[in-house]
Amino acid sequence: MLLPQTKEREYRFKLALRMGLPIFALVIAFIFHTFVSNYGNLNASMYIEAVFLLFISIYFIFYLIYSGFEVKITDNVTKTFTREYLYKYLIKELHNKKTYTLILLSVNNLNDINKLYGIKNGDKVLGEVVLWIAKYFKEADINNFPLGHLKGGDFIIGLEGKKEKYMTLLDLFCLKSNEFKVGDIEVKISAAISDSNYSQELDYLIEHLFEIQNRKKVTKEEEINPNELESLVINAIKERNILLMKQDVFEKESLAFRECFVKLKGEDSKFIHPKTYIKVINKLSLGVDFDLLVLEEILQKSVENKIFHAINILPTSLRNDKFLFRVKELFKEYGTLNLIFVLSEFEYYSHTKRYNNILHSLKKLGIKIAIDRLGSIHTSFLYLRELDIDIVRFDSYYSNDEKLKKNFNIVDGFVIMAHEKGVKTWIKNIQTQQSYELVKKLKSDYVQGKYLSDLEQR
Repeated sequence: MLLPQTKEREYRFKLALRMGLPIFALVIAFIFHTFVSNYGNLNASMYIEAVFLLFISIYFIFYLIYSGFEVKITDNVTKTFTREYLYKYLIKELHNKKTYTLILLSVNNLNDINKLYGIKNGDKVLGEVVLWIAKYFKEADINNFPLGHLKGGDFIIGLEGKKEKYMTLLDLFCLKSNEFKVGDIEVKISAAISDSNYSQELDYLIEHLFEIQNRKKVTKEEEINPNELESLVINAIKERNILLMKQDVFEKESLAFRECFVKLKGEDSKFIHPKTYIKVINKLSLGVDFDLLVLEEILQKSVENKIFHAINILPTSLRNDKFLFRVKELFKEYGTLNLIFVLSEFEYYSHTKRYNNILHSLKKLGIKIAIDRLGSIHTSFLYLRELDIDIVRFDSYYSNDEKLKKNFNIVDGFVIMAHEKGVKTWIKNIQTQQSYELVKKLKSDYVQGKYLSDLEQR
C-alpha cells in the first residue's frame, strides 16, 4: 500500500475518533448528571436535557462531516497525495531534514493519450504509472516515500538525503521506462532530480525541476540561489544596469541592421544571461519594465544612427497597453523608430485580428516585426501564415553545417513560402564558410553570424 493511502486511512480514523469522542463525552456527562441530580426520581428535566444534548450532538456531527469534505489528502484518480497536501508534507520534510531530494516524474505524452484513447484511458495510464513507480522504488528498498500528483502527468517524489544517492537509481528508472506500456498504449516518461542544496524553499525547488527537465542541462550560472537571483534581477532593472551588445546582420554583403543582445549586470561585475534572467522576469511580471528599459537604452545610444536595430521583445509586452502607450511616447520624442521587434512564443495567441491591429499600429511608427524560430516552433509557422509580419527568422538548428545540408529542401521551401507572402527571411548563427555558401544558395535575405561579424559592445 502506498504511503498516501496509509495516510488517508489514518486521517479518516482520526476524523471518526474526533466525531465519536464528543458524543461519548456528552452521553457520559448526561448520565452522570442525571444520576447525581435525580437518582431514583427521574422527571421532565431529563427529557429536556436529552433533547437539548441530542440537537447539539447532531449539529456537531454534521459540522465535522462537512468540514471533513473540505480536506482531501489523496487524488481520486492516482491515489497519490493532492498538490495541497503534498506541499504541506514536503515543507515539513524540508524543514526537519538536513538534506532532502525531490524527483519530478512526468508522463510527457498524456495529452496525446487523452486525445487518442480518451480521458478514461488517460486516467488509467496515470494510475498504472503510479503503481509502476511504487513497485520500482520498493524493489530498491525505498518504502513509505511521499508521492504526490502535481498537475497533469507530473508527479513529485520526496526522498531523504542528497540527490547523488539516487542518481543511478533514477537513470535506471528512465532506461526501464522506455519499454513501459499500459496495454497497447505507449507511455513516455521523463525525470529530473534536485535537492535542498539548491534551495530550502519548495516553490523554487519544483520550478528548478521543471527547468532541468526542459533544458536537460543546467549551467553553473543557473545554480545561483533563486532568492539571490531574484534580488539581482530586480536591482539590475531598477538601477538600469544592463550591458548592451550588438551584432551586424547583412543583406547580401551590405550591412542591413544590427541585432541587440542584453545582459544584466549583477554584483562583482558578473553578468546574468538571458536564459537565466528571463524566467525571473516572467515570474515577477517585470516583462514590460524590462522591455521598455532596453528599448529606451537602445534609442538613447542610437539616436544619431539611422540604421535599424533588432531587439527581442516579449509578446506579452507587445500586447500590453502600458508598453504600447510608452512606445508611442518614444515615437513623439525620437521621431520614426528604426526598430525591428523580434517575437517568439510557444503558446499560440488565437486573437489574430487584435494582434494584427497592434502590429499595424507599430508599423506606422516605423517599427518592423520579425517572428523567430521558424522550423522549430509550430507557433512561428502559424504566425507566418496569419500575421502581417515583415521578417521571419529560422531556428538556430538550421545554422549547423550538417543540419542545414540535410534539411536544405525544407528550409528552401520555407524561404519560397515567405517570399510568396512578401516576408523576408533571416538566418542566424552562421559560423563557417560552408554554412554561408549554403545560405547563399537558399537566397535568404538576411544572414548573421560569427563568420560575418563578431558580437561587440557598442
